[in-house]
Amino acid sequence: MSSSFNHDLISSRYIMAVIVHRERATILFIILITVLSFSAKAQSTSYNQLCNEFQFARTLTDKWSLEMWFGSAFSSTDNEKKVLKTNIQRYVFAWGNYYLSPRWKLSSSMAYLYNRDVPDIGQYLSPEWRFTLQGIYFFHKIRYTMSTRMKAEFRYIMNADSIFEFKYRYRQMVKFMIPLNSQIFRKGVFYFLSTEELFFKPDAKSTGVTFFDRNRFEIGGGYLITDDIQAEVTYVNEFLPRDDGNQIYNCLALTFTFNNLLTNLKKAIFPGISQDDSTE
Repeated sequence: MSSSFNHDLISSRYIMAVIVHRERATILFIILITVLSFSAKAQSTSYNQLCNEFQFARTLTDKWSLEMWFGSAFSSTDNEKKVLKTNIQRYVFAWGNYYLSPRWKLSSSMAYLYNRDVPDIGQYLSPEWRFTLQGIYFFHKIRYTMSTRMKAEFRYIMNADSIFEFKYRYRQMVKFMIPLNSQIFRKGVFYFLSTEELFFKPDAKSTGVTFFDRNRFEIGGGYLITDDIQAEVTYVNEFLPRDDGNQIYNCLALTFTFNNLLTNLKKAIFPGISQDDSTE
């Protein structure tokens, strides 16, 4: 009995050590890629941007949920240095989410993006249809939340000759969040967040880079106005290594998230109606 117990204890400790090692290895890999990408010696061109996004989520069951994202981006360009003068992108995403387990969330989306004067693409109209497959793994820490996201994007985008081309891109991200004035995320809580993401695509539009496309770093915070409404303000830095001159994007991003908005409005307006009788 004692030998079996000791063997199980050693096995448990070994498994935990492997998990911790993998987390540290993932973080170290991303930090290494970030440092290497910023050490590129080619001349860089910087662009300043303002981005905003509204996210609406609707819970269907314990396993399923739906989301709609609406957003836009303003940017300085090669022809116009004032950020708010050029609206380079407007988009809408429709998401379906499946919660496979407490650790895994699987998602898929269909999106339309109206791109115009996007510095990375070119100074022309380039609308895009995008299909996405995504998996998020949660590490389930006690004091903070840490996750890693794997995303594959299948893009059908118009080129300079007004011909739609198929493009594939893979993205890998690590996200860290921690509440600042509470032990949990709830109404009235401020929180800190940071993400680090790497982009890979075999056929980059810009010449010289055909695999590693860019590094995206984000840092900022948010506030839970209610348990179902939150606002975030973050600084986003994207670094794009290119042979003909690197590109750097500095973006102030505003994100507003609403969970079960219509259901909550009905409850507030008609408090006598039960949840079972209320439908969207």
